[in-house]
Amino acid sequence: MLKFATISLLALATATPAFAETAENNRDDIVVTASGVEQSRDEVGQAITILDADTIEKRQTINVVDLLATTPGVRFSRTGGTGSVTGVSLRGAETTQTLVLIDGVKVNDPSGIGDGYDFGHLLTGNIDRIEVLRGSNSVVHGSQAIGGVVSLMTATPAEGFAANASAEYGHSDTLNAKADVSGTAGAISGGIGGAYFRTDGISSAAVGTEKDGYKNFAGNARLKVAFSDALSLDLRGYYINADLDYDSFFGPPADSADVAKLDQYIGYAGVNLALFDSNFTSRAAVTWMRNERDYYFVRGTAPDYGYSGTNLRFEYQGVVTPVQQAKLIFGYEHERPDYDFFGFGSTDSQKANIDSVYALGIVQPFTGLSLTGGIRHDDHSQFGGATTFGANANYSPNAGATNVRLSYGEGFKAPSLYQLYDAFSGNAALRPERSKSYDIGIDQSLANGRALVSLTAFLRNTNDQINYDNATFTYGNIDRTRAKGVEATLALKPVDALNVTASYSYIDARDRSGRPAFDGKRLPRRAAHAVSLSADYDWSFGLSTGATLTLVGDSFDDAANNVPLDGYALAGIRASFPVGGHFEIYGRVDNLFDADYATAAGYGTYGRAAYGGVRARF
Repeated sequence: MLKFATISLLALATATPAFAETAENNRDDIVVTASGVEQSRDEVGQAITILDADTIEKRQTINVVDLLATTPGVRFSRTGGTGSVTGVSLRGAETTQTLVLIDGVKVNDPSGIGDGYDFGHLLTGNIDRIEVLRGSNSVVHGSQAIGGVVSLMTATPAEGFAANASAEYGHSDTLNAKADVSGTAGAISGGIGGAYFRTDGISSAAVGTEKDGYKNFAGNARLKVAFSDALSLDLRGYYINADLDYDSFFGPPADSADVAKLDQYIGYAGVNLALFDSNFTSRAAVTWMRNERDYYFVRGTAPDYGYSGTNLRFEYQGVVTPVQQAKLIFGYEHERPDYDFFGFGSTDSQKANIDSVYALGIVQPFTGLSLTGGIRHDDHSQFGGATTFGANANYSPNAGATNVRLSYGEGFKAPSLYQLYDAFSGNAALRPERSKSYDIGIDQSLANGRALVSLTAFLRNTNDQINYDNATFTYGNIDRTRAKGVEATLALKPVDALNVTASYSYIDARDRSGRPAFDGKRLPRRAAHAVSLSADYDWSFGLSTGATLTLVGDSFDDAANNVPLDGYALAGIRASFPVGGHFEIYGRVDNLFDADYATAAGYGTYGRAAYGGVRARF
């Protein structure tokens, strides 16, 4: 399925080197995920995609993962409807090798089997901007940044005062509402927002007939106090409460009365200090994340088992700018992940300590060339030390119209507390997973910025990857994997009213463990080909219309490649229309042609679904 479409689009990508995310994302865009400080994209040699507030609003997407799926290099799997367990793979890496940040706070779950992040509960209600960095980057971000980094940000407070609200209703008795207010008064700026989602859902099991409902509340807050031009206090908070009906995963998915509840707490408190005309800046912060997950076989009873994971971090970052053409970034981090488990007649508690130091240099020896290189060392209380290197370059011979990028990055992932210490399958002798990642790419602006084209080729080798060893019945460093491929993106704005964006990625991700049953096989749930095409048109009388088409190729659900997952094509349409100066009505139809598909074998997906709502801005 989809072979002709993917081959044709591959030919297109090869003929027109690549596609940038949007024509409005010009070369002056600022990114943070590459080095941990704000940089122009012209200084960065790594592949980064930006989803800005306008894109998020226009797409009308509920789930963050569905937005990510329209960007190159991203594959995902979801075990049912909204709220179900969802993993994101970047460039064919494991879902546990994706580092996730929310407002600068690392949110990967220390109580998970592999410290992964469940995107199922992450909705777009509070999110204002998303950066996706593809490729290993542990020098800046430490453990887990093997496949890449997904950084999500809530809105910065408005100048003066601003308020926004929206509410929509649609398929399966779904209600989605959100509101936020923000403002600035003198030295103080802040904002607060909330989002509520509720749906009767679909059956998580593909063969099921009972709907599995879902509720989600998310709240966020920010406060910044500028004591002077040089000194400020920065406070941020994020909270998710979720309640999910799901179908049992003990055996083939089937209707059941199972319930999962989540409370996720995220906090950031930082002090920023600038000295010597801002040529030396410092940031000291404490971040805190806690995940509490309880599982019930029957709603209304006491939880049958549960997990809680906490990650307390201290961060110091200094930036020295001795001359305009050079910058030194250095820092120290202390991290203490811990987890607790109860259920099935037992309890368990474990923790670890990680101390890290890093340094990164950015130099521009002459106009058009930016060079970055760095080193990091992490010391783990269990396995000892891990040292990583990274370097990248960006060269433009024509003031940013053309950018040639080169990147080398190393990544590592510490064994999770579960993998180290579980009473039945833990292995305290585990080593960290290690990766080496190589990129080469080119970005080209054409027609005075009305067309942006980008193409990237990549290769990543991962060693000592942790998996369950059926020979010893414990976790072991038994896997090696290789991923290679190309990413192409295009943005066109032939007239002011029309925006067209497209992306294509080819990922060849394979097992290289040497184990006869798996060696050379494709890694599960990672389709080789994926294409996304979006178009939006603003009519002269105020109406805005748009459509998105996503095509995903065939894959396998298992490591032995015995359970196929057919490729699929999804189409959606959307529209919005202003009413007066402060209101807007909008609506969309998802899965327009009612495609029957799956991202995980045995689990259900939504058919055709329509939604409509209203927005207000003040």
